[in-house]
Amino acid sequence: MPDRDVERSDDQGQGPVPWWADLGVWGAVALIAFGGLAAVWVSFRLPGTPEEPAAGYYGAARVVAIGLVIVGSGLLNRRRARSTAAGETTGAD
Repeated sequence: MPDRDVERSDDQGQGPVPWWADLGVWGAVALIAFGGLAAVWVSFRLPGTPEEPAAGYYGAARVVAIGLVIVGSGLLNRRRARSTAAGETTGAD
C-alpha cells in the first residue's frame, strides 16, 4: 500500500483518559482528604451509608488509593526532573 493511502494522525492509539488523570498533586491531596472523610462518614453510619459498611470502606479506600498513586507519581516525576537537571548542570553522563 503506498504511503499516500495511509492515513496519518498524531494520536498514537491513545483512547480517552480517566477522570483523575489531570487532577495534579493538589487534586490528589483533595481526593485523599475526601476518602478519609468518606471513611469517617461510614464509620459513624451517617445518612447515605450503604447497608454493608464494608462496601462504604471499600469505596473510600479506592478514592484514597487513587489519590496516593497520583501524589506518588507527581513526587517521582519531580525527583526525576531534578536529577536530570542536576546531571545536565554538572556535565555528568
